Amino acid sequence: MNQASGNASGGNKMSGGVIASLSGVAVLFIFIVQNTEDVKFDFLFLSFTWPLWLYTIVVAVFGALVWFGLGVMRRHRRRKERRDNR
Repeated sequence: MNQASGNASGGNKMSGGVIASLSGVAVLFIFIVQNTEDVKFDFLFLSFTWPLWLYTIVVAVFGALVWFGLGVMRRHRRRKERRDNR
């Protein structure tokens, strides 16, 4: 009997990443449903209104991109230092 998944019971188990992703989507959905009010932003000569949930998602994505970018720069700097030390 060939069991490619290595699962003795034969059932499909969800990995930790899948559970975390589904939990995150559930929390995000609850947040969106509960935060439907609009917030007004004034920046220089611009004035606009966005839903609070959209603003939060945009800020979180921007923060994640900055965090990821800083990590990439750090890894690049370390590789460059390792090459120079050879």
